Amino acid sequence: MDLERLKQIDDAKTKLLKYIMYKKRTENELRTKFSNTIDDNILEEAIQELKELGYIDDFNYIERAINEFIALKNMSIKEMKYKLYSKGLKEDVIDDYFSKNNDECREYEEKSAQNIFMKKSKTMEKQDIVMYLRKKGYMGDSIKNAESIYDGNN
Repeated sequence: MDLERLKQIDDAKTKLLKYIMYKKRTENELRTKFSNTIDDNILEEAIQELKELGYIDDFNYIERAINEFIALKNMSIKEMKYKLYSKGLKEDVIDDYFSKNNDECREYEEKSAQNIFMKKSKTMEKQDIVMYLRKKGYMGDSIKNAESIYDGNN
């Protein structure tokens, strides 16, 4: 490999790292951002090196994003998956995460549905809350569970 190519790869890695350090990014986000400014072969090599070094890790990105969703929002599993798809993450990586963490994700979705039921019950009828949860992609079991807890409190 010639010296000029090594310098180009090094420059590309520096740009990618600056972008990643500002905020964690997916591999797809990096490709999209830099595809017009960095030669495709150089970009590919830089991405591969950063993946090997652990700076780009889509599975880790999913874990971090899910933890943020859980800490900050009430969301259905379907909504979380949609947000991850919108970042350009591969479906098999997303599905792999959710299958490995199925119990925790289902438990979170049930608690989320319960939280929404409690908040919305002050201003909405029960059947309207159920419809709202269905539209947001909550699973039937999560809705039934939240509904039964709501019924038990009223």
